[in-house]
Amino acid sequence: MSDAMQPPRPGRPGGAGGAGEGPTPPRTGRRRPSPLLLTAVVLVVLFLLLSVFTGVWTEKLWFSSVGYSSVFSTLLWTRVGLAVGFGLVMALVVGVNLWVAYHFRPGFRADTYDEANLERYRSVINPLRRVLLIGVSVLLGIFAGISATGQWRTFLLWKDRTPFGRTDPYFDKDVGFYFFSLPWLHYLVDFATTALVIGLMAGVLVHYLYGGVRLAGPHRFSGAAQVQVSVVLGILLLLKAADYWLDRFDLTTDTGGLVTGMTYARENAVLPAKNILLIIALICALLMFANVFRRTWLLPGVGVALLVLSAVLLGAIWPAIVQRFQVDPSAADKEAPYIAKNIQATRAAYDVGGAKISSYDATDTLNQARLGQDAASQAGIRLVDPQVVSNTFEQLQQVRGYYSVPNVLDVDRYDIDGRERDLVVAARELNQAGLPDAQKNWANEKTVYTHGYGMIAAYGNQRNAADQPVTTNNGQPVWAEQKLPPVGELSDLTKGGYRPQIYYGEQSPDYSVVGRPKGESPIELDVPQGNTDDPSSSRTSTYEGKGGVEIGSTFRKLLYAMKFGDSNLVLSSRVNDDSKILYDRNPRQRVQKVAPWLTVDNDALPAVVDGKIVWIMDGYTTSDKYPLSESRSLDEMVSDALNPRAAYATLPTDHINYMRNAVKATVDAYDGTVTLYAWNESDPVLKTWRKVFPGVVKDRSEIPKDLLAHMRYPEDMFKVQRNILADYHVTNPKTFYEGSDKWDVPQDPEADTRKQPPYRLSVSTTQGGAPTFSLTSVYVPTKRQNLASFMTVGADAADPDTYGKFQILRLPDNTQVPGPSQIANQFNSDDKVATQLRSFTQSNASVRYGNLLTLPVGGGLLYVQPLYTLRSGGAASYPQLEFVLVSFGDNVGIGATLDQALSQIVPGGTSGSTGSTGSSGTGDTDGSTQTGSSGSGGTGSTGTGGDVKLSADAKALLEQANAKFQAAQTALEAGNLSTYQKNVDQARSLVQRALSGGQ
Repeated sequence: MSDAMQPPRPGRPGGAGGAGEGPTPPRTGRRRPSPLLLTAVVLVVLFLLLSVFTGVWTEKLWFSSVGYSSVFSTLLWTRVGLAVGFGLVMALVVGVNLWVAYHFRPGFRADTYDEANLERYRSVINPLRRVLLIGVSVLLGIFAGISATGQWRTFLLWKDRTPFGRTDPYFDKDVGFYFFSLPWLHYLVDFATTALVIGLMAGVLVHYLYGGVRLAGPHRFSGAAQVQVSVVLGILLLLKAADYWLDRFDLTTDTGGLVTGMTYARENAVLPAKNILLIIALICALLMFANVFRRTWLLPGVGVALLVLSAVLLGAIWPAIVQRFQVDPSAADKEAPYIAKNIQATRAAYDVGGAKISSYDATDTLNQARLGQDAASQAGIRLVDPQVVSNTFEQLQQVRGYYSVPNVLDVDRYDIDGRERDLVVAARELNQAGLPDAQKNWANEKTVYTHGYGMIAAYGNQRNAADQPVTTNNGQPVWAEQKLPPVGELSDLTKGGYRPQIYYGEQSPDYSVVGRPKGESPIELDVPQGNTDDPSSSRTSTYEGKGGVEIGSTFRKLLYAMKFGDSNLVLSSRVNDDSKILYDRNPRQRVQKVAPWLTVDNDALPAVVDGKIVWIMDGYTTSDKYPLSESRSLDEMVSDALNPRAAYATLPTDHINYMRNAVKATVDAYDGTVTLYAWNESDPVLKTWRKVFPGVVKDRSEIPKDLLAHMRYPEDMFKVQRNILADYHVTNPKTFYEGSDKWDVPQDPEADTRKQPPYRLSVSTTQGGAPTFSLTSVYVPTKRQNLASFMTVGADAADPDTYGKFQILRLPDNTQVPGPSQIANQFNSDDKVATQLRSFTQSNASVRYGNLLTLPVGGGLLYVQPLYTLRSGGAASYPQLEFVLVSFGDNVGIGATLDQALSQIVPGGTSGSTGSTGSSGTGDTDGSTQTGSSGSGGTGSTGTGGDVKLSADAKALLEQANAKFQAAQTALEAGNLSTYQKNVDQARSLVQRALSGGQ
């Protein structure tokens, strides 16, 4: 065979074939690339390499600073190994196909018009053939390697897989096979298929270019081309057979039918079809290999056509026929066994198998005796709404504009004077957007204003440390922790010293430079002093934590200047030999980086533990591979009125069908230390990751007792479980199929486009029982607004007897207990409520309803809702708690205190045990009460919850004022604005006289 494609010598008239290749053009005739272009290419390549190096090296420094270098090393070398391994495989497959196709090119080519056209391409390619072969192979290998790095989770789970110890009912495979082995096997088959398809396309292109494949004529394939194509197609068909074999197991997690997983049609039509197609694919592969010797495409072509036809008939049409003519006419009976297995698997996968449902015959009347039996629960009714009072916290406790709190605060518990108290808490974080414009410069923003300072806390039920009812000025919360420097119950708990600085928080700057040489004055602002924002007149400190990356050397300054695009890191004298740079400071972000296999809860709780502020978070192991379990969107399940954002999922899709609260995590607010504790130590997924990253997750037994007291049941986990239990509280397959007992999480009355959030409350689900710190929620029947059930889960991690225990109080089907939306309408339309609010609305004060709480009290369900007013006062205005609304059955009460509101719906008045306030007046947080008047415009109470008598003159004046307000309303409805204004002015005058003691 002559080497037709060897480049001819200069002056040689032609090649070995019939078509001459012509003389090689003189080398001097080639155009050399422009030096400017070459320089630009080199600079771009160097910039890219430098950027990659900067990213990798700064990540290495960050992981070293937090003590998790092993995580970085494992991730880096796993990705490198996958990139090199799969990149080499792709390069070899493509390169071998190219080389074989060129090496076995035909020695003779007919002198045709098509060959003459191809000759021009060959003349260009021939001098570059080796470069092209290597370049194309390497380029495709690089792309494949980069793509393979994204499979590090799949690979590591497969490498260190852990059995679950239970099998699926259809293939008798351990559940761990579906979690760890099946995804990796799928990837191997898919990658091999992709590599061979690309290699085959490259080989066919070379064969065509050099005459081995023709588009017309009797012999379209040369012998070598036919052998190569047959072998590659045969291997591809073997891989297709393997794919059919793996697809059988995917039927256990298929979606789109009545339930996720196996159904009648899938078991009796799709599964047999996969087995048949597997056999046909194997036969077709054998025919392809036989084509190496027979040199005819007839039988392989017939086999492939049969495979395609069978795939259409057996894979699509036959299952549709079975579904339509066998399943649909008697679906309840046909699908019952599959529904039963789906219910069992779903409840196990979401860890709700132990949820207990008990009947609750809710009464619609409340008497003093039954209310007294549940007095302990009433003390735990939280009147301070964590969402509404955020602005109140900021205005009253931020001190300066550069402090801030989250939009939604947290609820926690502390042992204060021997009693556990529910508190609404927030970290006072740095908010550089609040700096005066004159103070906004690099030195201040990066080296002075570097951290927040202290916690803020208010008693959730408006009682002080002695658990006595109190009143406050202007409807303010009763503070448990306040002011600067920190003053209150939380900082007093830490007898050994309290470190209030918050360098790592949810609102921390992108980076800060901290640290000063010994002997130099500190410059980092701690506490502002006096009435000026000048840092020089304030108390300052210097960061001494172990967190942060040392940035004193010129090399590291240059690295981080590139990373953050900020030349000041190199030029500023504030960056010295003792400096550290703090970045990636959000607690969730830090946990996610050191444990990238976790899905981290949206909510990070700040808590004072052992003299310091720590952020407490929950981490989940999630999967979409649990056989037969219902698959749902994590985004949709955890979104509600308070948190429209989703948790960060570590899956390619946000659909999951397995979830465990595997880890409890903490981040030190001062030095950024990240600590992971195994919580669900029996979780096989967690066990696998602990083998992958040994020593990263500590044992559950190592959780300090003081820290355990603040750990709680995670909200995102609860939201997912309540979403599942809305359907899967039903365990009867027939009832499940009929859908006659499905529930929904109700819409939030104050944000009707989103679900009502769960609430953390201390409640009792038994008459006279001790309250338990719980997460609570309610259900309504699907497409209805009346209440279906009330659900709680024990949220105190330090109490193993109640933690994680679900209790569902199911209301009788024939009882019409109003749901949240109906109660909200009831409050809005109630005459007593309208009368109390009239004076506020007429004075241009806006009214905002707080969280609508549902509690099992007195043998029924009590609704409690705080009501806030926001008087027009510009940017400095904030919500003030004015009233408490209650509803029991058809009765509605409103008062300045919970006692007053309950007294309107309980015959004979209340027992006086609740004492929770919610209105204005004066008083100190030690429980003492001073003389004052309600801001309710006519309630006649000081808001103490006691019986403070008014003078006869003051009472008469308030009664006259109330009559004037009613007359004003009548005039307004009649359109008589002058009379309306006259009556309002007179009423206000009467109220002022009453406030002055009746003078």
